[in-house]
Amino acid sequence: MIPNYKRGIVGSLLVAGAMAAVPVNAETVLEQGAEHRYQLDFHVPDAALQKMLPSGWVPQVAAMGPAKDANIRMIFIDRINVVGTDGKPVGRGTSRMAYLAVPVKQAAGDMTGQIIIAGLTDNAADAPGPFGVYQYAPNAKMTRTVSASGGVATSEEDWDFSAPSGERMQVHVKYEHAATNKGGGDVKFFNPSDPSKYQIFRTEQGTDITRNVTTTPPDRVKEFSYRAGGGRIAALFDGTEKVLSWDSQPFYNRTVIQP
Repeated sequence: MIPNYKRGIVGSLLVAGAMAAVPVNAETVLEQGAEHRYQLDFHVPDAALQKMLPSGWVPQVAAMGPAKDANIRMIFIDRINVVGTDGKPVGRGTSRMAYLAVPVKQAAGDMTGQIIIAGLTDNAADAPGPFGVYQYAPNAKMTRTVSASGGVATSEEDWDFSAPSGERMQVHVKYEHAATNKGGGDVKFFNPSDPSKYQIFRTEQGTDITRNVTTTPPDRVKEFSYRAGGGRIAALFDGTEKVLSWDSQPFYNRTVIQP
């Protein structure tokens, strides 16, 4: 007969052994970055967008909320500081870029996430990138200024990216600040040429919706213009596209993970 205290020890060892036998999914952290972003949600022509997605995948379009009807996002990113797990800069440790991200789902399946279908970067070392779609934009420009008066802060941002092949993403926006909504989590970003491969973006972010056509918050956008198209994205921006949301993300902390 095993004494009670020894039964507890044996039970603990059995539980520990059972836990050790459970496989744990390994994750490899590729980089961590602190970013500032400005995001435009669009609805672009459905047929043209579908042609740019891999077979078996379709846009996942929200039926309500601030992302209602949006099938693509144009995101301008100031990668302020990018480091590896050792805390040292990855490459030159900073860059600026713009990319087009599509919320997607399997047409027959339950996988969801996003696919980046095109991107422009001011760092040649970032192209073609992990998804094979980034292009070097040698003449890329960005300016961001913030001023405050009477307790009100105003930002003015200009982003201009163009590739020799003709693709261009450009925006000018001036807006008043407001408190952000905190969010984040894990999102799978699938490789457009092979969706069985993906990365996980684990984020913590603050989003300030400066204008939105669905939820109609106070409109704090004072100036706005954009230009997009050319090359392989010309069919998406043919003049029929509609901007649906103007979102400032003054902090966006991202960890890129390879599962």
